[in-house]
Amino acid sequence: MTTIPLNKRRGLFRRKLVDRIVGVLSVAALVLAIGGMAWILWTVFARGASVLSWEFFVNPSKPYGALNAGIGNALLGTVAITLGAAAMGIPPAILAGIYLAEFGKGTKLGNAIRFAANVMMGMPSVVAGLFVYAVLVIPMGGFSGFAGSVALAFLMFPVVLRTTEDMLLMVPDSLRESALALGCSRARTALRIICRSARGGLVTGILLAIARVSGETAPLLFTALWSDAWPKNYFTGPTANLPVLITEYATNSPFEEQHAAGWGASLVVTLLVLALNISCRIIFKEKHHGR
Repeated sequence: MTTIPLNKRRGLFRRKLVDRIVGVLSVAALVLAIGGMAWILWTVFARGASVLSWEFFVNPSKPYGALNAGIGNALLGTVAITLGAAAMGIPPAILAGIYLAEFGKGTKLGNAIRFAANVMMGMPSVVAGLFVYAVLVIPMGGFSGFAGSVALAFLMFPVVLRTTEDMLLMVPDSLRESALALGCSRARTALRIICRSARGGLVTGILLAIARVSGETAPLLFTALWSDAWPKNYFTGPTANLPVLITEYATNSPFEEQHAAGWGASLVVTLLVLALNISCRIIFKEKHHGR
């Protein structure tokens, strides 16, 4: 009968103990994360669900104390600001990501762009808002939804850029070599073959960027500000939006009805962001199943 040396038994016991501790801590972290998310969702749903109605979605916001205030103008303003940001931020970010993945590997320019994108990803959103306030709002002489779109575009740009680069680098090099061997140029290979192969990941990056900026408040306080009117003056005047509406109703209004409207707007934003994240997961899952 063979016996295990004492030092080996101690080493085996120590490894099993560490494995058990890591497993318990991992489960505890998972429970904490899920519990925190569930608590937030339940609180927002419990406080905001009671005010949701057709009138709540179609009526505009109103001055403090006015009855039957809604979020119709803020909802449209948020859509306009977000779409404007997407139109300005996504195309150059995708092109920059294609350059980094296909043409800028190991180059000084590529490394500089990558470093700048990493710095921008860690930049506080309020800094982007303050920058746009200094270079756009003050020269234009007033706040506008367009300025808000510019600020959000700065936040979307690095997310889409890095996601595009990562997704394109996941495409096997054999696909590139095959296209080049058939006579395709590098640009045609990148745009027509590589990007098509990674389209699921590209869409995922775009949706993540939109979800990233859809609830930002600080940049819009410096740029789009707030208005109770419908968003007709997107380029020339303050534009209503949901994040600032929530801030105004939840913190600055003394009326309970508007507090409830702020919770209802919070629930709408939460559901929109949750839907975008779930869509990302579905697309990413289908992408991997397709391989």
